[in-house]
Amino acid sequence: MARRRGMSGHWGVSSSTARTVVVDGNNVVGAGADGWWRDRKGAMRKLVGRLQGLQRATGATVVVVLDVPQADLPVGDNDGVEVVYPRRRGRNAADERIVELLDERQLTGPDVEVVTSDRELAAAVRERHVPVTGAGSFLSRLKSVESGGES
Repeated sequence: MARRRGMSGHWGVSSSTARTVVVDGNNVVGAGADGWWRDRKGAMRKLVGRLQGLQRATGATVVVVLDVPQADLPVGDNDGVEVVYPRRRGRNAADERIVELLDERQLTGPDVEVVTSDRELAAAVRERHVPVTGAGSFLSRLKSVESGGES
């Protein structure tokens, strides 16, 4: 059974198809005040580990887009979390990659969710009729999943 996020922002159990969660990785990491800037690569590994827990708890398809490639997080499946990198370097490259993924994979509607606090990206995502969750709210959800609470 897949889980589906209702209007309240909490995940409920549903028999519908699995949700897809596309995460703006650097935006989510940057929303946490946990010293991530001292070990950026470690922070990305930690995020992917937390996303793996979300994937196991919900059965959702989880895709994370990271700004800078790192050897220990190869493109593709990483124990249930798909890691994707931008096709180019520079400002907004990861944001553009998220929009490309939505378009290429025809991801739209309430069964898809993009996680970001970037206003421009959020606007582009909403134009595609995809719900957006802010990074802070998403980090709270991850904490709830990790503590065994409702996901």
